[in-house]
Amino acid sequence: MAASHSAIELQAAGVALEGDLILPDGASGLVVFAHGSGSSRFSTRNRRVARYLSEQGLATLLFDLLTAEENLIDEWTRELRFDIPLIGSRMTGAVDWVARAAQTRDLRLGLFGASTGAAAALIAAARRPDEVAAVVSRGGRPDLAGDDLAAVRAPTLLLVGGEDAPVIALNEQTRARMPAPCELIIVPGATHLFEEPGKLEEVQAHAARWFLDHL
Repeated sequence: MAASHSAIELQAAGVALEGDLILPDGASGLVVFAHGSGSSRFSTRNRRVARYLSEQGLATLLFDLLTAEENLIDEWTRELRFDIPLIGSRMTGAVDWVARAAQTRDLRLGLFGASTGAAAALIAAARRPDEVAAVVSRGGRPDLAGDDLAAVRAPTLLLVGGEDAPVIALNEQTRARMPAPCELIIVPGATHLFEEPGKLEEVQAHAARWFLDHL
């Protein structure tokens, strides 16, 4: 499937953030990625998932939740990557941006969050219920979305590795708190990062099914 690849700069919560947009011909929806703590739009795992989704006809946007200057600070302090209100507001700002941008505004929107990025995605879904149609969390900490969980209306898929016991428990607690349709899938034999052979491919397949069903 033919697709255009472009580097973009989006405005979110008052700052300029760098992103990479893949836009297949006739895209059936758009998935915006929120990376996890200490990662960026160059996350190898998220880029693999994004490439797979684009092959299924979904547009994808990977962007940095922190500015270049903030990244330098965070490399020393490791504080900003766990600033959930900050990354939640940036993700919400990204939703606003894609809802206005000429190349994306006509596409139904899904959010894909990994690790702490799952909390950012759910915060954005709670605050923009008319824009966000679906959410997928990979090895996420959706529990960190806190009180915003009660306002999420978008169907949500939680993917957790079977060997990631503490995160399984946190995702089960999250599912119990959410009024939105929510499915928890435990991927057997996978650890937190889904590094085992074939496990990230399972994540890709589950995510594609969810987004294609809801977008």
